[in-house]
Amino acid sequence: MPILCAGSLLCAADTNKTPTDMGPVAATVVRMLEQGHYLHPLSLSEKTPPHAESEPDQTMAQRVLKNYFQLLDYNHLYLTSGDIDEFMDRFAPTLSTSILQGDLTAPREIFTRFRERVEERVAKNKALAAAPHDFSSTKTVQIDRKKAPWPSNNEEADKLWADRIEAELLQEHLNEHPVNPPAKVVSKRYEQFRKDILEQNDEDVIRTFLIALSESYDPHSEYMSPSDMENFNIQMKLSLVGIGAVLRPDDGYARIVEVVPGGPADKDGRLKPNDRVAAVAQGKEPFEDVVDLKLDKVVEKIRGAKGSLVRLQVIPANATDPSKRSVIEITRDEVKLKESEAKGEVIETKDADGKVQRLGWLTVPSFYAEMERHGEGDAKSTTKDVRRILERMKKEGIEGLVIDLRRDGGGSLEEAINLTGLFVGPGPVVQAKDSNGRVSVSEDNESQPFYTGPVVVLANRLSASASEIFAAALQDYGRAVIVGDQRSFGKGTVQTLLDVGKFMPLFHAQSSNAGSLKLTIQKFYRVSGGSTQHRGVISDIVIPSTTDTPEIGEGSLPNPLAYDEVDPQPIKKFNFTTPFLETLRQHSEERVAKEPEFHFIQEDMKILRKRLDQNELSLNEKVRKEELAKEKERKKERVAERKEHHAIEPISYEVSLDTVDKPELPRVTAKKKPAKDPVPKSSDDEEQDPDSDTTTVAPDPIRHEAINILQDFTSMLHSVKTAGATHNNNN
Repeated sequence: MPILCAGSLLCAADTNKTPTDMGPVAATVVRMLEQGHYLHPLSLSEKTPPHAESEPDQTMAQRVLKNYFQLLDYNHLYLTSGDIDEFMDRFAPTLSTSILQGDLTAPREIFTRFRERVEERVAKNKALAAAPHDFSSTKTVQIDRKKAPWPSNNEEADKLWADRIEAELLQEHLNEHPVNPPAKVVSKRYEQFRKDILEQNDEDVIRTFLIALSESYDPHSEYMSPSDMENFNIQMKLSLVGIGAVLRPDDGYARIVEVVPGGPADKDGRLKPNDRVAAVAQGKEPFEDVVDLKLDKVVEKIRGAKGSLVRLQVIPANATDPSKRSVIEITRDEVKLKESEAKGEVIETKDADGKVQRLGWLTVPSFYAEMERHGEGDAKSTTKDVRRILERMKKEGIEGLVIDLRRDGGGSLEEAINLTGLFVGPGPVVQAKDSNGRVSVSEDNESQPFYTGPVVVLANRLSASASEIFAAALQDYGRAVIVGDQRSFGKGTVQTLLDVGKFMPLFHAQSSNAGSLKLTIQKFYRVSGGSTQHRGVISDIVIPSTTDTPEIGEGSLPNPLAYDEVDPQPIKKFNFTTPFLETLRQHSEERVAKEPEFHFIQEDMKILRKRLDQNELSLNEKVRKEELAKEKERKKERVAERKEHHAIEPISYEVSLDTVDKPELPRVTAKKKPAKDPVPKSSDDEEQDPDSDTTTVAPDPIRHEAINILQDFTSMLHSVKTAGATHNNNN
């Protein structure tokens, strides 16, 4: 969600910047939240709002102020605990009344103090960056301070900042792709941050406060200014010229939250969710540091003309040291809906008896639906496209199907319901409850299942919303084995987008420029009664994965709505899966234990978990270099082991909307890594980077294991049917 670096803030104390008439906008947003949100009735005067068990008791007003402090000072370094306590005491008791009356003194005064602290601190930071450092200290610095207390006074803040600046200087000193000398990079970074703060206006600070206010209800309710809406509409149309990645601010970095399927970054294959962008370069131009730069400015640098080059310096998601950088060069292109459509493969493998077996692999990147064009009835939809692909797969004689939802962030609810019908036939698919407690049940329109063979659904913590509804329904019906991360994302809520101006007094001057409110109005529930909210879909068989971490998912977001249940719906279960789950799980665990690629994943996740739990970084150059060298050697050994145990990919044939009607399906060719960056290297180290040692893309052991599970599942179902047929014949 947007934070300070993602949007604009203001200097309320600057007499040249007159406060605007945003009071009625703020009052309207509060009324819309209090009266229209799923948690209705929940007013800003509420003394005990719903909260997670790990959170302390607080009033709704305290939660709003806490969120606002967090958006301004995400690392708890500029403000002091004295500032926080003062503002809480002054504003929390009367915040509800003040905002409803259009009085925005609280956010303006808080920002004024924040701006003063930033100006004071940046001057000190530039002096610290210019001072000599030999990096021989035995000290460590806390990496993530989001949950740390604010410094008690300026003296404590000085000590925290001294260590932090030294850590940033060491990080740039160890960077294999330096942008400029470390002192210059760090000084310029904070000067740019100060400049961004000074350039803000009154509308921007109130916008940030309204974001904090709306996110106090749940993480998916969000106030959007007119400029935010413009970016939102571009994203919805999927016609943006760029690299095809969704970014969010995260502790001063632009973090990759999604790589759009079929976009330039996806085709390149190197950029991953949770990678953080540290610098951007246009073509062969020098890199520009973008740490602590506002998100809209980072996005502006990444966007560009079709066919042009952009280079990114990213800190990989699995990097054990933030000084680690990977340089990724991507050619910008237009990202369209077509790139996100369903596609499949027919995979030829061998069963336990050595006979050739054909299996289907269906990738569903999103649940999309277009409006019909001019009554022609040719509107695209996930269900329509999947039906065509499955029809061809059935003709090709597939004996089972894997449905890959690993990066499916959701989309059309109607399509999730309709697609479920292809596999279960008629019946309820999902339930929804509104703020009044009314429960509605949605059913699909299929008269009978279109595909009746064994199904494995592959999901991970990036599978969200509509994809969770689909996976949950197939699990509840006993129609598919769910395989992947321990659980999916856990987004089980419905939002609607409302024009704030339409709820304001008639003819008000701000009504035409009041922005929009994305408002959570319902929660989803499975046909078995449990919600997909927060809990997600629990996998039947868990496979080691780099995305299986609590830092990804609904539970990692601020103020998520809780899990709960409604009454289950009566359904006709298939009972395809339950008798076989324990055996399938056991066989999978045995294979995983022998597969080197899963050992690599488990090793990476153990190291990453240790780093996250320790949450500290050494300020000693020698120690850090030894750690980096150890990491590089570990990757070298891994590359050598991969070459020694190179797995042969099975033959597969493409079943896309472009090939589905061809007499013969084309072979799927193995992906290759893009050519190395032709830009002259600033260090010999890059030439020795183990990640660049091979032209082949790293194997996908999760895909291989999903196919193995499907083979086992197919074999077991076949044995049961054969035994049943034999028994009947004997009778």
